[in-house]
Amino acid sequence: MDVVPAPPHTVYLGLGSNLGDRQLNLALALGQLAQAFVVEAASPAYETAPIEVVDQPRFVNLVVRARTTRGPSEVLADLKRIERRLGRRPEAEPRFGPRPIDIDLLLYDDLVLRGGALDATALEVPHPRLHERAFVLVPLAELAPELVHPVLGETVRSLRDRLGTAGVRRLERGLLAGFRRDVQQERPRVEVGLERVGVTGIERVIRLTTGHPVELFYARIDLFVDLPAARKGVHMSRFPDLLDEELDDLVRRRAADVESLAGRVAEGLVERHAAARAEARVRAKVPRTRHTPLSAQRTQDLFTLLGWAVSDGERTARLVGVEVEGLTACPCAQEMVRDHARARLAESGFDDEAVERALGVLTLATHTQRGRGTLAVSAHPAVSADDLVRIVEASMSSEIYEMLKRPDEFFVVNRAHQNPKFVEDVVRDMLAHALAVYPELPDDAYLFARQVNFESIHQHDVVAERGAWLGALRRELAGGPAGRHTGVEAYLEAVLQPAE
Repeated sequence: MDVVPAPPHTVYLGLGSNLGDRQLNLALALGQLAQAFVVEAASPAYETAPIEVVDQPRFVNLVVRARTTRGPSEVLADLKRIERRLGRRPEAEPRFGPRPIDIDLLLYDDLVLRGGALDATALEVPHPRLHERAFVLVPLAELAPELVHPVLGETVRSLRDRLGTAGVRRLERGLLAGFRRDVQQERPRVEVGLERVGVTGIERVIRLTTGHPVELFYARIDLFVDLPAARKGVHMSRFPDLLDEELDDLVRRRAADVESLAGRVAEGLVERHAAARAEARVRAKVPRTRHTPLSAQRTQDLFTLLGWAVSDGERTARLVGVEVEGLTACPCAQEMVRDHARARLAESGFDDEAVERALGVLTLATHTQRGRGTLAVSAHPAVSADDLVRIVEASMSSEIYEMLKRPDEFFVVNRAHQNPKFVEDVVRDMLAHALAVYPELPDDAYLFARQVNFESIHQHDVVAERGAWLGALRRELAGGPAGRHTGVEAYLEAVLQPAE
């Protein structure tokens, strides 16, 4: 079993709260920190007297040791972001006044950073007042008594003993005691690795650059990571938190597509969970405005934009796709109607030539059903969602519309009956149309097509699908040997495999 190395930098963080439910505030902060860092240990909690401004409630303080791959400035930005999420508004607080949460970067390895005399906001490490504060030194000594202050050259224990512990009282019981144990990192009773552990059905409004006037879309998102055999569980709360960070960034940048979002989230999950593999799936509802085929009425409907991604931290495989609904007419039932009509016409005295001429003019009845087509392709700059939607609709018997006048209904029904297709026909047409629309896609690109028909006269649905590398598909369509079906997950996994 591969051992995932720990992040390289050790940080010590000081946490404090003196407004509201102080222990709950610290517990929530610990949960947030566990999503941004590998939290190794937390000290007991201490109730401490305020300093500087003494006319305010007493604080509850503790210290956390964690590991990270991020630099000092990035760590500080993470801490400030967590503070704001938990209700802190520094711009509205008096200096050294009461606050619901305060998180300080105390130490970053043995790094020494000192701000200039004219820049009071510059990052300073170690914390410039660490050695003056008993409410920091006492809990810090619980975690690292022999840790040497990189500037003063003294151990934390000696600094604590010289300063004393007046005004600092350990809380023997309380909400925070259980947070010093990271249950998810423990070994499970049965050591078997799991390929997919995560959360499904996360609902968010996301912003994507699609070329349409509307950029905000409702999305459902599924997130997974691999879980090694020696780890009991994953921190489920890290999934939506990471997603929110990515979405906040996307709103600021306004330049991402759905597959990029999925890829970035999958890469972030690998980092956050120290996982060998992570997966993200995004389904966004996208509106489009069209005009009905005969009455030219303006109408709006929705299609689903799909983004899949799998990452191992070094390589990321991405797919972009669409789900579109349309109409199919059954060729088999229509052929039976044709045979019946031929017999009835012959019985009525029409000769063979007249019968065939009549059957060639008339639109013959059959049963129809609404179908859902899915078409996805490996991420490529040439691919657009609008093209994929048109390919899916062109592959069915007819497109459908949200709002139709009577002439439009006739058009859709007549068109479907003149263009009957099995579910298998739709999938084959999607593949052929995609190759025709995107001749520039390389042979190592991937294409996936799926059609589900919601049967109207049966109590079951029917489905067909095919996934293939484009090179194999092109050879098959040119008369070469039949290729094997490669599902979406098999394609994504294949991309992650290192080259031989």
